[in-house]
Amino acid sequence: MEYTRLGNSGLRVSRIALGCMSFGDPARGFSAWSLNEEESQPYFRQAVELGITFWDTANVYTYGSSEEIVGRAINTYSRREDVVLATKVHFPMHEGPGGSGLSRKAIMEQIDASLTRLGTDYVDLYQIHRFDPQTPIEETMEALHDVVKAGKARYIGASSMWAWQFATMQYTADLHGWTRFVSMQDQYNLLMREEEREMFGLLADQGVGSIPYSPLAKGRVCRPWGVRSARMDNDPVGKRFDIDADAPIVDAVAQVAEARGVPMAQLALAWVLRNPVVTAPIVGATKPHHLADAVAALALDLTDDEVRALEEHYVPHVPSGF
Repeated sequence: MEYTRLGNSGLRVSRIALGCMSFGDPARGFSAWSLNEEESQPYFRQAVELGITFWDTANVYTYGSSEEIVGRAINTYSRREDVVLATKVHFPMHEGPGGSGLSRKAIMEQIDASLTRLGTDYVDLYQIHRFDPQTPIEETMEALHDVVKAGKARYIGASSMWAWQFATMQYTADLHGWTRFVSMQDQYNLLMREEEREMFGLLADQGVGSIPYSPLAKGRVCRPWGVRSARMDNDPVGKRFDIDADAPIVDAVAQVAEARGVPMAQLALAWVLRNPVVTAPIVGATKPHHLADAVAALALDLTDDEVRALEEHYVPHVPSGF
């Protein structure tokens, strides 16, 4: 495993992050493909064995169940001080005024609820899951600053928004001397490269680390075009990667991977990791080889010819995910 700082912060993280959206009680809703607590245990154990110390979840994942499972897994397979624990706030948890969004009431209510479920008194990275146009930016940034000053979060991060929105939030923090974001959790993979034009330049300038979600396009670049999976057929988010114009890219991944003698997933993740703005792709695991392939991607150096083959068929898309 390799380790690095998250952006320009002093926080040291593993270069692969364990995505925990797939772990939770499916009976609570949110995702029918979630692995229950018993089914998820091998992946936490494997993450620790592979040195993956950066674990990412959210309050909304199976409506709190993911956080509960993650909190117990830390105590079972590791120690709290050895894990960089990240969670998020924004999406609806209940209908009350503090149940969603980024108001002061919601942030203060939801951080306490997350800490209770996680069984800890702090998270290392507290992230806003989306931009909230209904709440003044000053209100959100001051509330996040107060969460940090209260010791409930060590750092704050953002996710999925336009670059102008992120720049405005950072400027607001600077203007008032409040805590700045150290990370951006954005969507980035071979089939969705719009952040190269939209967000990455700003992140590089501001010293903010990118921790991409869906680095394998919900598995679309892990298997030949036309081969389906249960999640592809049931995950509405995954359908954004079901665009026929992207077939030549997946074909190129298959061809280069075969020539190199490596799995498609390993090759596609190596491409994400080579971008200097990327700190740690977030990898969800539902099969034993998923995390092993992700870690192996760290050692895979792509040639210029291979990169050209992977990139040459890309066509611009309307940015999605926010």
